[in-house]
Amino acid sequence: MDIQTTKLELLRIILENENAEFIQRVSDFVKKEKNDFWDELSLSEQEEIKKGIQDLDKGKRVSYESFLNKIS
Repeated sequence: MDIQTTKLELLRIILENENAEFIQRVSDFVKKEKNDFWDELSLSEQEEIKKGIQDLDKGKRVSYESFLNKIS
């Protein structure tokens, strides 16, 4: 069975199922399996983002034009 056929079969099973508990378990499983981009970042990338958020929370901001001048 190829992947597309398997997906369609799973969809058919879900659509035909009226058991709320089953649907909830499937939903929970899918949510758990979904990759979070945060987990794919390195620790240094995560720290940079956290620092940026802290800076923004403290009111430290740079205008877009200033940023463009800095990087060009």
